[in-house]
Amino acid sequence: MRLFIAINLNSNTKDGLLALRDELRSGAERGNFSLPENLHLTLAFLDECDHKQAASAKAAMSAMRFEPFELLIERIGRFGGRGVKSPGPVGHPLFKEGMGGRDAGQDEALWWAGVRVNEPMEQLHRELNDNLIAAGFSLDTRKFSPHITLGRRVVSDAASRRVEPFGETVRHIDLMKSERIAGKLTYTAIFRK
Repeated sequence: MRLFIAINLNSNTKDGLLALRDELRSGAERGNFSLPENLHLTLAFLDECDHKQAASAKAAMSAMRFEPFELLIERIGRFGGRGVKSPGPVGHPLFKEGMGGRDAGQDEALWWAGVRVNEPMEQLHRELNDNLIAAGFSLDTRKFSPHITLGRRVVSDAASRRVEPFGETVRHIDLMKSERIAGKLTYTAIFRK
């Protein structure tokens, strides 16, 4: 199982994200834009896991203290693009799942909606990572930069910018399974804290 831990979003927050995604898509030459049901904020990517590792992830989540907190989306931006050539199909952590390929070398970018960092979110992320590392997981050690992917391999002249803040109160996190079903990337929650 390919697993990750995420904050899934309510329909009002998704509506705001879809408006940003659609605005980006309308001005883009091309891109692979996120499906509404796949919009989420990743807290930890666990990669391929067996049933024992899935149970360890559930235990790590269960051991956490969790207090509701506010999630606010306040900007859109990109990784790559504008003179930064997209990586090829292998090895770059921001372009997983075969995002390179025959068009690699074009001026492509991963576009995201940026989330305002606050102390409760940072504390949640720290405690989750500490619990997962104690359970034997190897995690990404880059600085936590919370974002929600709007599109991959996007070619656009759009500029990063601030948006009118919107969001929701986060009351739970989910252990998610990622799989392709009939060629469609599908995320399914298999455990909730």
